[in-house]
Amino acid sequence: MDVRKRRRWPRRLGRLVALALSLAAVALAGALAVTPDVGDAEHRAAAFARAHGAHSPSSAVPARFTAALLATENSRFYHDVGVDPVSVVRVAAAAVSGGGDVGGATLEQQLAKQLYGAGNSAGVVRKSEQAVLAVKLYSRFDKWQVLRMYASVVYFGHGYWGLDAASEGYFGRTPSQLSWGQAAVLAGLLQAPSAYDPIRHPDRACARQQHVLARLVATGQLGSRAAASAACAGPAFHASGDVPRKHV
Repeated sequence: MDVRKRRRWPRRLGRLVALALSLAAVALAGALAVTPDVGDAEHRAAAFARAHGAHSPSSAVPARFTAALLATENSRFYHDVGVDPVSVVRVAAAAVSGGGDVGGATLEQQLAKQLYGAGNSAGVVRKSEQAVLAVKLYSRFDKWQVLRMYASVVYFGHGYWGLDAASEGYFGRTPSQLSWGQAAVLAGLLQAPSAYDPIRHPDRACARQQHVLARLVATGQLGSRAAASAACAGPAFHASGDVPRKHV
C-alpha cells in the first residue's frame, strides 16, 4: 500500500463511522416517534396483574428478592439507562457472526415486552423496539418503580403471576418474609419456570438456586458462608424449607 492509499484509509473509515452514526441517529429518532409513550406503564402493569389474578406490590420490592433478582437477571440495573451497553455489544457481535439470541435483556426491556408487546417482531426490529421502550421507561420512572412493576407482571410457574402470588403460593409467606434460599428459588425460576419447577424438578431447582446464590456472592450481596448456609444440598433441599409446598 503506497503512502497516498495509507492516508486515504483513515479518512474513509472516519466517513463510514460518521455515516453509521448518522443512520443510527435517524433510526433511533424514528423508533422514538413510532413506539408508544410509556406514561401509562403503571396502569398497564396494574391491569395486567389484575387480569392474571395478581396485584401490584403496594411498597418497594423486598431487599432479598431484589438482590437475588438483580444478581441473576440484571446486575448493572442501577447503573444502566434501560439498556446495558455491554449486552448491546454482545448482541451486536452475535448478530454479525450469525449467532443465536445471547440474552442480555435488562429489566426495563423485559418489562417493555410484557406491557407493550415489544418484541413480537423478529431479529433486529424486536431488539430495537425493546431497547427504545426500555430507555423511555428509564427516563420516565425511578428504578424502584420499574422493580415494582416488573415484580407484579412476571410469571413464576404454577399459575403464579407476580411476586406476591408466588411467595404466598409456594412458601405460604409474604415476600418480605422470604429467606435467602427462598428468594433465590423464586429469582431463579424467572428464566424458565417449567424447567426449574421446584415441585416437579427439585434437583434442577436446587442447582438453579445455587447459581443464584453464587451470583449473590459474586456481586457482593451475600457472604460465602451465608450463601452456603442458604443453599440446598441434594436431598436436604426437601427438608430445608426451600422446596415449595406441594399443590393439593
